[in-house]
Amino acid sequence: MKTLIIGGVAGGASVAARLRRLDEHAEIIILERGEYISFANCGLPYYIGDVITKKEYLVLQTPQSFDARFRVEVRVFSEAVAIHPAEKTVTVKNLRTGESYEESYDKLVLSPGAEPIRPASVPEDSERIFTLRNIPDTYKIKDYITSHSCKSALVIGGGYIGLEMIENLRRTGMDVTLLQRSEQVLRSTLDFDMACLVHKELKKQGVHLYFNQKITSVEQQGSIVCVHTAEGQTYCADLLVLAIGVAPESQLARQAELALSERGCIQVDEHLRTSDADIYALGDAIEVTHFVSGLKAYIPLAGPANRQGRIVADNIAGLDSVYRGTQGTAVLKCFEQTVAGTGLTEAAAKAAGFDYEKVFVFPMSHASYYPNACEISMKVIFTKDTGRILGAQLVGKDGVDKRCDVLATAIRANMTMYDLVHLELCYAPPFSSAKDPVNIAGLAAENILTGKVDIFHYHDIAALDPEKVTLLDVRTVKEYNKSHIPNFINIPLDSLRDNLDKLDAAKPIYVTCLAGLRSYIGCRILMQNGFACKSLCGGYELYCNVNG
Repeated sequence: MKTLIIGGVAGGASVAARLRRLDEHAEIIILERGEYISFANCGLPYYIGDVITKKEYLVLQTPQSFDARFRVEVRVFSEAVAIHPAEKTVTVKNLRTGESYEESYDKLVLSPGAEPIRPASVPEDSERIFTLRNIPDTYKIKDYITSHSCKSALVIGGGYIGLEMIENLRRTGMDVTLLQRSEQVLRSTLDFDMACLVHKELKKQGVHLYFNQKITSVEQQGSIVCVHTAEGQTYCADLLVLAIGVAPESQLARQAELALSERGCIQVDEHLRTSDADIYALGDAIEVTHFVSGLKAYIPLAGPANRQGRIVADNIAGLDSVYRGTQGTAVLKCFEQTVAGTGLTEAAAKAAGFDYEKVFVFPMSHASYYPNACEISMKVIFTKDTGRILGAQLVGKDGVDKRCDVLATAIRANMTMYDLVHLELCYAPPFSSAKDPVNIAGLAAENILTGKVDIFHYHDIAALDPEKVTLLDVRTVKEYNKSHIPNFINIPLDSLRDNLDKLDAAKPIYVTCLAGLRSYIGCRILMQNGFACKSLCGGYELYCNVNG
């Protein structure tokens, strides 16, 4: 069996390594058009920011080390330029010599990855405009910043690469401006209400944010590069980083007449086979099935690419291995905050047609009395009927990643919010509380699902008529006097029972506190005294986060 793999890094290298472990006698060849077959692509921004200080740390495997360990022939600077499925051959161009040759295969694996999106309005020949995809891109940016003593940078795009670049450009001392076409960063992972926390952190770190910016043209003007927008604004800096997103590299597949999605992703079955039974595809070039919604999606992440590599190798070796879908679990360091998400956002849940509810909680990362406890902002989305967990979003300084991993595991296991209540998770004061943040999210949702409390959300407040409902803030007088939502009156929770006669039993009562706990307790008191009431989910804290 001769397997030819086009592309290395996470997907292709994983196929080769797994296949060799399964079949010591298989002939395996990797074609890589660049110099590096396996590198830390997720670590590239941190080299620019001097967090990673040595170039060799970015290279995970060389052709020599890979061959020594796995006896896999690696041909770098070798570009696959055409696939001939009928002949089961690939035309390969040696980029060092310019010569081309034909290479045969029994099984072919496509792992070409994705390429940064570069709008037509952006000039190709400007030395001040960069994208970040590979090690040469990284060295180019780093060297340019150093040699030109750059003081300012523009970043277009607030996705993962954009935000990682912003942090690391700031680490070099540069003044950084973000231009974002939509109203928020990280749209694939966060809803607007949670993204506001990231916006707050970016502003705190001195980043200039401009949203709803439609780029019309980009030009180099002498020693600076300028971006012009449809809103009539012009932004200039010493350099520009394009982080608009990526598109699947599927030109070879298209030329070979393999089935593609409307977006240009290579379509594969559950075994990661393309429309040609002898050609597999994986990684950032393919269309996947979203694990939660069951809908087709494009989710370019390194973790799924590695798992897909293992599955492709299994199937080539004759094992029946199936890819079970991608749920989009991801995490990001954004200065002092950690941002994580898994499953569907609220926007995606709505688009998929789910009848859902959401809960916001703000637990501490560990016992509040133990030093350095930090608040974790959590949003969990679940179905109204069964409480099935659809997605989660978390932002905080500490403990975010492990809670997101628990929730990602729960989603993969098709667990419900009820199940979160019963999870037995590690507890000691330095690490958590007796009720872990994940338990707290489950408890809050269980109260909603079982009718112990009815809730309303920050976006419902504008439609509430103070003449028809009672708006009640149960925080302390000191908290209320410092700041409160307009039209809400104040009766502190601890004196609520003594002031029930001041409330109109004929009017529904909408109750708020800081984060939702006291308003829940207030609603329990009111409900058992004959009042109809609702608790503001996420409380005044979430309201302020969203409304600035």
